[in-house]
Amino acid sequence: MEKTVSMEPLFLAWSSYRRRRFQRCADICSQLLSESPYDQAAWSLKTRALTEMVYIDEVEVDQEGIADMMLDESSIAQVARPGTSLRLAGTGQGAAPTPAVRPMTQSGRPITGFVRPSTLSGRPETMEQAIRTPRTARPVTSASGRFVRLGTASMLTNPDGPFINLSRLNLAKYAKRPNLSKALDLAALATEHAQFKDWWWKVQLGKCYYRLGLHREAEKQFRSALTHQEFVDTYLYLAKVYQRLDQPITALNVFKQGLDHFPAEVTLLTGIARIHEEMNNMTSATEYYKEVLKQDNTHVEAIACIGSNHFYTDQPEIALRFYRRLLQMGVFNCQLYNNLGLCCFYAQQYDMTLSSFERALALVSSDEEQADIWYNLGHVAVGIGDLTLAYQCFKLALAFNNNHGEAYNNLAVLELRKGRIEQAKAFLQTAASLSPHMYEPHFNLATLSDKVGDLQSSYMAAQKSEDAFPEHVDTQQILKNLRQHFATL
Repeated sequence: MEKTVSMEPLFLAWSSYRRRRFQRCADICSQLLSESPYDQAAWSLKTRALTEMVYIDEVEVDQEGIADMMLDESSIAQVARPGTSLRLAGTGQGAAPTPAVRPMTQSGRPITGFVRPSTLSGRPETMEQAIRTPRTARPVTSASGRFVRLGTASMLTNPDGPFINLSRLNLAKYAKRPNLSKALDLAALATEHAQFKDWWWKVQLGKCYYRLGLHREAEKQFRSALTHQEFVDTYLYLAKVYQRLDQPITALNVFKQGLDHFPAEVTLLTGIARIHEEMNNMTSATEYYKEVLKQDNTHVEAIACIGSNHFYTDQPEIALRFYRRLLQMGVFNCQLYNNLGLCCFYAQQYDMTLSSFERALALVSSDEEQADIWYNLGHVAVGIGDLTLAYQCFKLALAFNNNHGEAYNNLAVLELRKGRIEQAKAFLQTAASLSPHMYEPHFNLATLSDKVGDLQSSYMAAQKSEDAFPEHVDTQQILKNLRQHFATL
């Protein structure tokens, strides 16, 4: 009689967990629990597997829902001093390219070289702007969309009902066990049981308060935890609280305190660089990203942001080196090939330009990405003088994303070259309404209105252009001429 030899199921489940095959691990644990419902090892391992399946690193800058952006209860100074606010436009420090060189977000912050979840720097001014996006709007809740998802995912269900029935748990009993944790009540009970000396439970309390929007209470818990135990994550959580409270200078001080205890820590250096970047202080941001690369030369965000900064400071050849480095590291997406195509074009390596954009088009995953690539191809066509191709590219960009303000602006310029003044004016008005933070459509509309004799519209558009870009010389000249004209009437 033959006997089959098989691996012990719990060991197999643990092996699957270590190899990050979480679903298989959870299935094996479910089989074990069906045979032995009180097997604590299987319960614990299945809980960890289900948690890892939906885990998001909370020390990263988190995503705000529409309600977080529009119904913010944190009061801020309406007239912030320069260099002290992430929310108000025009409070950055001047050592950075102007909007004429580097595109800006609708709050006056520069577009970064690395996509991060939305932060305070991208706050819309109206609900209409908040929901005007080709993507599905985020949940209108007080917590961010990902926490809503995590709240349901943490209790993953199966045909037999929920894995953990929270209403039947005796939290006071579990609070005495330092190796288990569930939510705010449990964290409060456990902190009390530990005589308010356990730093870990204080951090959990702070995280709960942060999710509930009680930022000052979260700050107290994180500060208290740091008095018991210096820990990198605690500094990151505390800095995140100050960023949500729109206190970037205090957040920078927290990061620097962390660096005093943990010298050359990559996550702390990255946090400092991000804040400097959002404050439009590109020189300092680049220096800190270079420090990050000295410690971790495969840090994708640092490489991408330095490359982006070189591109916008008229050094496409150097930017090309950084983007090729990303390609060598295995980063393979349409955004990277899109950037490579632009760098090759501006570095006059025309043989690589179109092939890079072809690769980018083959890798697109959304209509918004497709629109951006066709828009950039339109720029290439303008650069080589093929205005017919440029016109078609901008039209294609609008076909994939009809909220693309830049494409409307450029189409208006091409229409004006063909003598279609009314069509150009309509496109410019559309671009100005879709992208009020851009100065180009306002300035172009002011120039066009001035030429056709509509001085009032020209003056209003020029004022909007001045609001978006106060240092723009041509806008100042138009305003000066119009004021002189009005004074003589």
